[in-house]
Amino acid sequence: MFWLQRQCLGSHPFGKSSYMRVSIMHKTGGGSRPKKKIYSRVHELDRAIDLQKKPSLILQLKSIIQAQKTQSLLLRDLEKEVGFVQKWNFMAAIEKYPTIFHVDGGNGTPPAVTLTNKAQKIAAEEINARQLMEPILVKNLRKLLMLSIDCRLPLETVEFIRSAMGLPCDFKTSMIARYPEYFSVKDVNGRGYLWLENWDSTLAVTAREERLAREGILDSIEQAGKVRISKDGNFLGRFAFQLSFPAGFRPNKSYLEEVQKWQKMEFPSPFLSARRFESADPKARKRIVAVLHELLSLTMEKRMTTAQLEAFHSEYRLPARLLLCLIKHHGIFYITNKGAKSTVLLKEAYDGSNLIDKCPLLVFQDKFAALTGRRDTYGVGMPS
Repeated sequence: MFWLQRQCLGSHPFGKSSYMRVSIMHKTGGGSRPKKKIYSRVHELDRAIDLQKKPSLILQLKSIIQAQKTQSLLLRDLEKEVGFVQKWNFMAAIEKYPTIFHVDGGNGTPPAVTLTNKAQKIAAEEINARQLMEPILVKNLRKLLMLSIDCRLPLETVEFIRSAMGLPCDFKTSMIARYPEYFSVKDVNGRGYLWLENWDSTLAVTAREERLAREGILDSIEQAGKVRISKDGNFLGRFAFQLSFPAGFRPNKSYLEEVQKWQKMEFPSPFLSARRFESADPKARKRIVAVLHELLSLTMEKRMTTAQLEAFHSEYRLPARLLLCLIKHHGIFYITNKGAKSTVLLKEAYDGSNLIDKCPLLVFQDKFAALTGRRDTYGVGMPS
């Protein structure tokens, strides 16, 4: 039995220090004795979460306005859409960004908010972005199902991660129904499941493997022969992961030796059924890291909330101590409590606070959010 306790340093959620002290307590017959570990904080990745708060609010308001038949929203109806508390945040955004939102009314006419002409022009580009996204989403959804033990997922789980993957609100009718050769919906014991209709071996390649091939690392490995591991734990190998330790982390020799051993260790493909492996096998444990890596890679921003990851426990056979697994591999994953929910990010996907590769939908969203005039705030990444 175990539990985690975050000990905050100072008034800040993580304290003024650059570290989060995590107490891992194992209950035994002789009582409990916490083993304290220092979890290093990465300011740039914390900031990546902060930078998306205002754009998310602006994009949400845009969608609400566009959903109205008249393409305008009466201010008195805003509370019905977002609730009493959030209403004031949206009202503040309407007042702060006149380049995006225009309020009209008066002389007996109730005030209503619409998009400005410039905002409408850019908003029209979303249709093209959605069209470019569809083949990407179909491929990612197929891979998502291929990672599961039975090539199926509860519909409620897919709905839970819908926004993280970039799926449209009506994906069940607009996308799944359009590709019956790939997907079907079946009822299992009164619960709706999304099923994979056929297996495609060409898709059983992870984002990690694609990067190795794209960057020519596999060819370099063949030519280099014996390769030594670097002081930062990185290693050019077919089964190695890209690591990024925080500046304050100082691994000793024995730690690097363990990292080297782990980096060189072979492991089964994440696309093989988890039923084939014993959870205690070190190779199976490394495979779980690869599963988590691939799952995050299938999302738009290479991140998920911890609750979203937990939703895949049974279908992916994730470890019971999932949080401990993520903390152990802090060179690959980063956990932040910035924002309303705890979030797990894939470190290699970010350059500082900026996402490196952006899908067409994120490129569009950045362009729309740039109407606020703060172009430097929303990190510019390379379109995928």
